[in-house]
Amino acid sequence: MNSFEVVIMCVSAVAVLALAGFLGALLIGLVAGHITNLLKKLKVPKFIRPVMPIIIIPIFSALPVGLLMLALNIPIASVMIGMGHFLEGLQSGSQIILAMVLGAMIAFDMGGPVNKAAFFFGAAMIQQQNYSIMGACAAAICTPPLGLGLATLLNRKGWTEEQRESGLAALGMGMVGITEGAIPFAAADPLRVIPTIMFGSMIAATIAMLGGVGDHAPHGGPIVLPVVDNRLMYVVAIVAGAIVTAITINLVKKFTEKTAVATGNKI
Repeated sequence: MNSFEVVIMCVSAVAVLALAGFLGALLIGLVAGHITNLLKKLKVPKFIRPVMPIIIIPIFSALPVGLLMLALNIPIASVMIGMGHFLEGLQSGSQIILAMVLGAMIAFDMGGPVNKAAFFFGAAMIQQQNYSIMGACAAAICTPPLGLGLATLLNRKGWTEEQRESGLAALGMGMVGITEGAIPFAAADPLRVIPTIMFGSMIAATIAMLGGVGDHAPHGGPIVLPVVDNRLMYVVAIVAGAIVTAITINLVKKFTEKTAVATGNKI
């Protein structure tokens, strides 16, 4: 695969990232890669071969991706609206369940449609002078990057040098409320990382909700501390969520790696 084909695949993935989030970008990147490989295996006349990597492969690998993005647009929007109505319905029930659902949604796709549905619901509640919803979201938003960054510091031998560097970047992004700081870890190991960060964010959101935390700004992380009600509990919620995330992912990695060694499987 030449550099031009790689650029096409990367652009396709970045474009859908804005539409469908991290998980959507992974899906589209895989689709684009498989289509490109299939096109490269086609037997074409000799006079067409020179233009295959320049015109044919880029166009016919990007076209299905573009159509898939358009096809995903309407159902994703419908799903987001449906999730918003679902969260509205939870308001009249247990606040603990609401907080747990919000935390799980925030962490699930790290900036994708599920994350945005919870975030926009919290932002809408600010206009109704209900700041507790955004308070729970704000604590959950920064937990994944802070927790994973902390995990690389607590168990440096369990992570590669590249992951440790990503951990430092994640800590910085977590401080300013950017959940996407966890994406490098989730992209490399989604089956272990995503459930772990969801658990940590659920803890953070629940503590914030029970602690009466209110966030007056549509954002999260320590950076919004000046506009948060009950700041002490906000800090406690973030710290607790980050610690739970860090300890859990390190334990999960250690346990699964030992199991893999014992069974002779690779993770």
